[in-house]
Amino acid sequence: MSELESELSTPAFIRQDLVPERAAPIKTTGFVGFLRTRLFNSPTNILLTIVSVLLLWVTIVPTVKFLLIDAVWTGTDRTACLEETAKRTVGACWPFVQAKFSQFIYGFYPEAERWRVNLTFVLAAVLLLPLLIPRLPAKGLNAGLFFIALPVVAFFLLHGGGLKGFGVSWTAALLGGFNDSIGDGGAKLANVSETIAVIGPVLWLLGKLLVLISTVIFYVLWPLTWLRDQIQASDSPVWADFAATAAIVSLLLFFAGGGVRTGWRALIVSLAVFAGIGIVIAVMGLDRGGLPVVDTRLWGGLLVTLVVSVTGIVASMPVGIALALGRRSTIPLIRIFSIAFIEFWRGVPLITVLFFATYMLPLFVPAGFTIDGLMRALIGIALFAGAYQAEVIRGGLQAIPRGQSEAASALGLSYWKTTGLIVMPQALRHVIPGLVNSFIALFKDTSLVSIVALFDLLGQLRASFSDPVWSTPTTLFTGFAFTGMVYFVFCFGMSRYSLFVENRLNAHRRN
Repeated sequence: MSELESELSTPAFIRQDLVPERAAPIKTTGFVGFLRTRLFNSPTNILLTIVSVLLLWVTIVPTVKFLLIDAVWTGTDRTACLEETAKRTVGACWPFVQAKFSQFIYGFYPEAERWRVNLTFVLAAVLLLPLLIPRLPAKGLNAGLFFIALPVVAFFLLHGGGLKGFGVSWTAALLGGFNDSIGDGGAKLANVSETIAVIGPVLWLLGKLLVLISTVIFYVLWPLTWLRDQIQASDSPVWADFAATAAIVSLLLFFAGGGVRTGWRALIVSLAVFAGIGIVIAVMGLDRGGLPVVDTRLWGGLLVTLVVSVTGIVASMPVGIALALGRRSTIPLIRIFSIAFIEFWRGVPLITVLFFATYMLPLFVPAGFTIDGLMRALIGIALFAGAYQAEVIRGGLQAIPRGQSEAASALGLSYWKTTGLIVMPQALRHVIPGLVNSFIALFKDTSLVSIVALFDLLGQLRASFSDPVWSTPTTLFTGFAFTGMVYFVFCFGMSRYSLFVENRLNAHRRN
């Protein structure tokens, strides 16, 4: 036992020298670690880094030198931006931007009325910011004010004028004009049929049918027309029309919501909405003529850019959703119409759409009904963008498993509830990058409205170049640099916010 213990206690090997020190670990954090692991970790990355630095040096350095270092910051005319006056190399002529800044923002909007534009911008910002902050409450009320109330208030602020009627008068006028158009068309077909021997009877029968339809519509609209005539004969036609419209709409919503049993909530909401509309009419004096009218031909600059882009973005979404659902519909007529609509609008350039909307759209509206030039462009852009949005949204709909709809049907949900509560929210979350990409493209494409005599930001910039007071070699580059920065700020802001929304909605999927 002692021999065994002695063998175990005797070491077999004892190191006489210390173990050599190992090399320090490579630093992978901080700025040095970033350079080592991301930029210089392989020969290929080293080459790409060197080429990128050279490209940045060639582009960024001259740009900064032109915009900041060699720039002229003060002056009253072109002489301040000439090399003969500055005695040095002259870069950007910022006094030109300062002198034309109001024109870039408001266009030819009367200077005494520009407070209306500023108030519109403030109202839009105040209503938009709470929508962009997820944790703030009352999103439904805020969205209703921004998407429904703000456009109406902004129209009367920017355009001016007052109300000459309300729902009853407008409906009677629109349907009456449509009825007259049908009657005139039927009479013309009946007259043409007398000169055509072969298809004359068919045209005569079609003309008589249209006349008959027009007569039936006339008698159906007679109570509405009689009510409109009584309203116009009153002392306060706007308020009488407003009260009649509020009563008719509220009663319709009351009975549609279930009548005495469940329709009280719809009635109260309708009366509250009309009360708010009445307050706005009274405050803005719309019943007394409103603000002075400023024709849309005087609008320009950033005002037109924002009006066209925001209206196009907001109006194209419901159009795109409806077309995307229609293209996936099981009803052949709806599906064929949606496919034809999408392919038609995607097959023509935006310039052609603007020309047709500006010069040919008035030919398709009822007699006596006119559309403003800016409104025509807005309609064309909304339909054009809606066709593109439809394909983006359809891609999101195809990403939703069929089991989602089947599970909803098993729970007894209708098609509209399944689409609105289950399918569409998931589809829109999948296509946020594509939607925002379309929004950014549409925001930049608003510059094309200048071809139909609407001067947006770039249109006002090109118009300002004709001023001989600021004709210098660097004026052109300075103006385009300024507008480029404005467009970049808006587009970059949209892209950053879309990433924020995308990361927030997909946070539950992270491991």
